[in-house]
Amino acid sequence: MMSLEVTKVVYDLSANGKWSRDFGLRDQIRRAIVSVSSNIVEGFEKSNNNEFARFLRMSKGSVGEVRNQLYIGLALDYISKSDFDKINIELENLAGQIGGLIVYLDKNKKPR
Repeated sequence: MMSLEVTKVVYDLSANGKWSRDFGLRDQIRRAIVSVSSNIVEGFEKSNNNEFARFLRMSKGSVGEVRNQLYIGLALDYISKSDFDKINIELENLAGQIGGLIVYLDKNKKPR
């Protein structure tokens, strides 16, 4: 699943039930998931591999923030364990992909 697809899933999950009424947590998880793809694109547009890697690190951090907020949602019964497991796996995969790109850029420190 790509970053934008995960974003849609998070928006859909946070639009229902108890989660939709917890405005603080709902808005925070939405800001964090939007930050993932926004930082990827912003870093890419810098046309510099060092800057791109820096923004990818911020993006990966945002994935971690979303995962933490999902754990909170699970603890508060805002999300089912089944839905949590599905989205958490996708977020782990996304973080791995971002991490792999960071490693590649760090090993190939040539400007674009």
